[in-house]
Amino acid sequence: MTVQFDRIALIGIGLIGSSIAHDIKRLGLAKEVVIATRSADTLKRAEELQLGDRYTTSSAEAVTDADLVIVSVPVGASESVAKEIAGSLKPGAIVTDVGSTKASVIAQMQPHMPPHVHFIPGHPLAGTEKSGPDAGFPGLFEGRWCIFTPVAGTDATALKTLRQFWEALGSKVDEMDPEHHDKVLAIVSHLPHIIAYNIVGTADDLEAVTESEVIKYSASGFRDFTRLAASDPTMWRDVCLHNKDAILEMLARFSEDLAYLQRAIRWGEGDKIFDLFTRTRSIRRSIIQAGQDVDAPDFGRPHPLEKNA
Repeated sequence: MTVQFDRIALIGIGLIGSSIAHDIKRLGLAKEVVIATRSADTLKRAEELQLGDRYTTSSAEAVTDADLVIVSVPVGASESVAKEIAGSLKPGAIVTDVGSTKASVIAQMQPHMPPHVHFIPGHPLAGTEKSGPDAGFPGLFEGRWCIFTPVAGTDATALKTLRQFWEALGSKVDEMDPEHHDKVLAIVSHLPHIIAYNIVGTADDLEAVTESEVIKYSASGFRDFTRLAASDPTMWRDVCLHNKDAILEMLARFSEDLAYLQRAIRWGEGDKIFDLFTRTRSIRRSIIQAGQDVDAPDFGRPHPLEKNA
């Protein structure tokens, strides 16, 4: 059964928010979509793209009479949004978010949520390195996970309704404790992005290699790191600051494992290196088997010969 809302308010209209907007329109999940963002230029672009039905720079105005409110802002802005919309939320409204850190978002938003609304934190595990309203596209969430981290006393009917919404977008839905979510995401998402930013930064600082050589001779490994390192700096700054405990824990573990590999390389311990690379290769195959990526040459990237075929 596909759920439909009379009015959905989207607070923030970047990659995730605009992709949600595309799917709401494509699937007919709302009679009206109201879009709010603080930037007048971004709001104008969202209107040019016809992502919603009404547009405003006031989040409080946007959520008035909305049945579903989806907050899609950098996690550091969660509290300010919660404060702004709290007094305008109608009884029975569902308020959710898409932030990559959950314990922090809950701490920022829950104290400001009035008792007559249903606050259900969420996190769709989907995205690209691009940002802004032009970055969104229909089908982004197809076959991807959306994780809920419900707070104590969450209404079962509201939880079911939100689940139906994300399932209509094509997502698979799971539930986690917020602290566990943050630890899982620290290793599968936050740490890879931090490493990517650091590697690309190292290459940029390397005096023995010029910038033109880094760009000209970028092999697939470095090129894939640059994709992650091209992600929205504001969003990832906030992730680092708002999930710092879990990230620091994973960075410490990573540093220990890197030191092990460093010793193996220094002492020519090929068996240890081979065992590690064999074990990690199987993880890649498991990801493909789980349907979370494609088993195609060069990760399915188009090539000149293919275009001419």
